[in-house]
Amino acid sequence: MKKIILALVFLFSISVAFTGCREEKSTGDKIEEAVEEVGDGAEDAADEIEDEF
Repeated sequence: MKKIILALVFLFSISVAFTGCREEKSTGDKIEEAVEEVGDGAEDAADEIEDEF
């Protein structure tokens, strides 16, 4: 009985460790994402201006 409980606790802690980890973005990834967002915003603004005329 004691071995089963210890095995379950071990498996639970391993599963929490692997599912609790999240991917961290590097500085380069953050910069690339920001540039894409600015580009998308510029395209949207250009489309709105084009629609007005």
